[in-house]
Amino acid sequence: MTVTTDSMVSIQRIQTTFDQLAGRASATTTSTSTSQELFAKLIAALQAQDEANQASTTTATGAGIVAAAGKYEGVPYVFGGTSSSGIDCTGLVQKALGDAGITVGRSMDEQMTAGTEVGKLADAKPGDLIVLDGGAHIVIYSGNGNVIHAPFEGRTVTEQKIWFDDSDIATIRRVAPDAPAKSTTAMSTSDALQALINAQAAILTRSIS
Repeated sequence: MTVTTDSMVSIQRIQTTFDQLAGRASATTTSTSTSQELFAKLIAALQAQDEANQASTTTATGAGIVAAAGKYEGVPYVFGGTSSSGIDCTGLVQKALGDAGITVGRSMDEQMTAGTEVGKLADAKPGDLIVLDGGAHIVIYSGNGNVIHAPFEGRTVTEQKIWFDDSDIATIRRVAPDAPAKSTTAMSTSDALQALINAQAAILTRSIS
């Protein structure tokens, strides 16, 4: 889990105060234990929210996959290649997805089972992977009836019109998740920090009463 720098500064400040309060309340071990448990729960909630916020800002998109693949246009086909000096069809898929923020294996077996299956070509969306000829070739659907792929020896990575139909397709895989719905109940980072401050104040009140 990750927590932003500003959050960490506030957490450290509040933790110090909690430790001081725990010292004052040392005569009542039950109060100290309760304070520590409350603090731990609030920190866990804050960490989970920061992780969710980070995930929502780094989610890959189909358009991102297409844009990443497009950067390799003109690269020569090289069997087993995985770089801008030479690349093959599965190498292109792995690099484009990786550049877009999605981890996928190098082999055709891994790529043709990644993500979720799309039923037919008419339902394909930009960024979908289309596996052809029983797994002999893989292309990236770029939209408007086009695909980007590394064809074969002597050719370069290119975008071209679809030349196949559903009968040639082994599977279509959607690897870019749909945009996540915004939560209406999740606690924001600022709300979580305010909750920590309120808890700190409540414990302080009990410790000096």
